[in-house]
Amino acid sequence: MRSFTYLGVLGICLFAALWLEPLLRVGVLRRWRRLVLTLGPVVVVFVAWDVAAIAAGHWSYDQDQVVGLTLPGRVPVEELLFFLVVPICAILGFEAVRKVTGWPARDGDGER
Repeated sequence: MRSFTYLGVLGICLFAALWLEPLLRVGVLRRWRRLVLTLGPVVVVFVAWDVAAIAAGHWSYDQDQVVGLTLPGRVPVEELLFFLVVPICAILGFEAVRKVTGWPARDGDGER
């Protein structure tokens, strides 16, 4: 029997962080190009790592905990979503702390 456990955990993580965007106006999702450039290398490296680990037999997924939709390389779709959701949540959290504390951080676009 398939389970939505992995997707559920990702949904809860996203739900716990997404409210920061409209409430504190952190601007992470508004600057989507920057977000894509940030996530791109993370997703490519870690998905490739998972594909290699699965192919070598070092890594596997409990088929009862995933929905069964896999990407090339036998990577569950939930794993790809993990590599997107967790960094987005971390960035939202960082930007929220920065906004609330007034902590300056150079971010390359003239904004401090």
